[in-house]
Amino acid sequence: MTRSPAHPTSLRVHQYLGLQPGPRLIVLGAVHGNETCGPQALQGLLEAFDTGQLRLRRGQLTVVPVTNALAHARHAREGERNLNRKLVPPAIPQDFEDRVARVLCPLLQAHDVLLDLHSFHTAGAPFVMVGPHDNTGDLEPFAHAQAEVALAAALGPALLVEGWLETYARGVERRRAVAAALGRPAPDPQFGVGTTEYIRACGGYGVTLECGQHDDPRAPEVARLAVLRTLRLLDMLEAPEGAADAPLLPVQHTLMCLFDVIDCAHVGDRFSREWSSFDPVQAGEVIGHRDDGRPVVAETTGWIVFPNPRAQVGQEWFYLARASDRTL
Repeated sequence: MTRSPAHPTSLRVHQYLGLQPGPRLIVLGAVHGNETCGPQALQGLLEAFDTGQLRLRRGQLTVVPVTNALAHARHAREGERNLNRKLVPPAIPQDFEDRVARVLCPLLQAHDVLLDLHSFHTAGAPFVMVGPHDNTGDLEPFAHAQAEVALAAALGPALLVEGWLETYARGVERRRAVAAALGRPAPDPQFGVGTTEYIRACGGYGVTLECGQHDDPRAPEVARLAVLRTLRLLDMLEAPEGAADAPLLPVQHTLMCLFDVIDCAHVGDRFSREWSSFDPVQAGEVIGHRDDGRPVVAETTGWIVFPNPRAQVGQEWFYLARASDRTL
């Protein structure tokens, strides 16, 4: 593949090393290039550290304001592919995101905790994506669920969402059946592995914070406060009162679990109305219609998540969630 001269050739990383041992925290922005709340928030926080308004007391803080520089320069979700899917360090890079992954994966592996700052394309409230319960299964074995949920609960948003990789894998199995019927290559269940799944596989833990809609002017502040609250939770600031602008009043959290994903099957598939993430749906409610007019209905009462009216054929159209049985 011929690279354009405009392709970025490096990853800009900022690092602060406390003089006392402590947690190794990494914060990412713009894994998807059109999600700009992370870079905006992180630039302000870097300035606060550089001017002494904030001081790291212990541990290691690594900040990557723009993780996918090509996508960010294009103000697009992807440069040449989705960096947050099938995130592995490739032996032979095939595209720009592979070259980023070859640098990013070892960086994640060198840390204990990840906060990944994102935003989404439809209207909706901020929320936090958390990983699985502690388990020794094959899909996503994990041993830090308690610490991860504590981090998620400290960030500010009341909505916590689990079940991502399991649900994504379920969708992949359906796509595999379709691919087999059409004689096409089968998709890989590990395609759902992104930054948080990767750091869990390396022995750490991390959450994805969805700070709001892409252009919501409040999203950068959601991101900024979340970073301060993470540093305070991990006792990494020299003076916790230095983050006094990040108070967290008691929050009544709602914890929901993704359990199904519905793909777009035809360019004519359409929603029955304009949906936002976490709009409630009732069992039997019509969510949309296929190109041939067949209704797509909710099989159980819950919520719609990540509705994408611009989904391409074969991509996720929307997810469904129900109340989680996990306790905080």
